[in-house]
Amino acid sequence: MMIFQDAPDALTRWSERIEGTGIATYIRENSFAFPWLESVHVMAIGLVLGVISIVDLRLMGIAGRGYRNTGLMRSLLPLTWGAFAISLVTGLLMFITQPDRYLETKAFQIKLVLLLLAGINMAIFHLWTQRTIQHWDEDGSTPLGAKVAGITSLCLWLGVVFAGRFVGFTLDPFS
Repeated sequence: MMIFQDAPDALTRWSERIEGTGIATYIRENSFAFPWLESVHVMAIGLVLGVISIVDLRLMGIAGRGYRNTGLMRSLLPLTWGAFAISLVTGLLMFITQPDRYLETKAFQIKLVLLLLAGINMAIFHLWTQRTIQHWDEDGSTPLGAKVAGITSLCLWLGVVFAGRFVGFTLDPFS
């Protein structure tokens, strides 16, 4: 019980320590740093969503039925991971400017939960559904599990983008 009572104080100290770093101060005080980070973050997330949408629509059997899932994933997932890495770095750099304000924002909390759920969905797909891909990849049809993974992924990532836009509208980066 004592751990949970100390958690808010520990979180506050951690937040203050991060917010006081030189890079956080630079981003906060430089009139160009935050807008540049935000622009790159939005473009990277757009690329993540765009590429994931291609894979998800193929998994759902809606588009790209002439392409094998394995070839599509092999071609596009490195691009997705690269764009995700850029969005993660830029997101963290924006976060450190006001971690306490971000953590208190409902839209940011929702975005983090949706990101976690998207990661869990991806892990489930790769650990279970994709193991049998050699059986269903050749004929162009996808099993129900792959279709569910695709629609779930697409919905979660759209939710991440939607929640992220609310973070931008509800949190003033210059206050």
